[in-house]
Amino acid sequence: MDNRMKGTVIRNTGAWYEVRPEGSDATPVKCKVKGNFRIKGLRTTSPVAVGDRVTVDILPGDTGFITAIEPRKNYIIRRASNLSKESHILAANIDLAILVATLREPATPTTFIDRFLATAEAYNVPAALVLNKKDMWDADDRSLANAMTYLYDGIGYDTLSISAHTGEGLAALRDLIKEKTVLLAGNSGVGKSSLINALIPGLNLRTGAVSSLHHTGMHTTTFSEMYDLPEGGELIDIPGVKGFGTIDFEAAQVSHYFPEIFAAARDCRYADCSHTHEPGCAVRSALENNHIAQSRYASYLSILEEAGERDKYRK
Repeated sequence: MDNRMKGTVIRNTGAWYEVRPEGSDATPVKCKVKGNFRIKGLRTTSPVAVGDRVTVDILPGDTGFITAIEPRKNYIIRRASNLSKESHILAANIDLAILVATLREPATPTTFIDRFLATAEAYNVPAALVLNKKDMWDADDRSLANAMTYLYDGIGYDTLSISAHTGEGLAALRDLIKEKTVLLAGNSGVGKSSLINALIPGLNLRTGAVSSLHHTGMHTTTFSEMYDLPEGGELIDIPGVKGFGTIDFEAAQVSHYFPEIFAAARDCRYADCSHTHEPGCAVRSALENNHIAQSRYASYLSILEEAGERDKYRK
């Protein structure tokens, strides 16, 4: 093997990275990051993400050091924790980010969904929504799923209702992800591992139960990993995300990450309208006329408040 190679990061355990050599079926190389290697302008818990194209210097024993990262097409990021100023890059070079959500056991909050979608918008990552555990739904759940599909489809996000358990809806999902590099994200307990097992027969990822006490999931994925899809493309699985803290959003930019709010804002009286109190606000008018969903506006306000607090500290 040459002393230097290019490849794609396919696994991140926190301590090690695995890099698949470019254009071959060779065994992935275990790597560490060389020295104090950091991406300029980003304070992150880890400078390298699954999906990154990297340069590796090979060492004796077929291990290596990652020495360079090629420019990213895009990436998706979240705040590492509620108390942290650092960010956590979930994955890089993504064609589609899918959020797996559930209506019960556990119920995924709409604020979580909207924060994920807004972050995808901010970092130029196309996004879609998958509502899993359809086999568990009663009439009220089906009505809610229809309303959510109407809402998010109308904004421009593909929304699929599926059951990883029975296989219902999986054909449409396979069509959606075919030959793409797809990030699969979601709260713990939404059935992500079961869904991946259904999409990639023979993988046999460990699946976990939902806590009966708190109706929340217990983590089964402990690191990020990329898998090849049978129909072509790759799927990136990341650990279950409990919260989705936004990072580096400026208050004046938040409305740009809600497509329906951004579209309505063109008719506001003031160019710098915050859509909270100003006269002649077209967004609040659209809200009153049910052209913008109350849940989406509430999510917008929660992110706006966070961004406003950060803007104070920047001054």
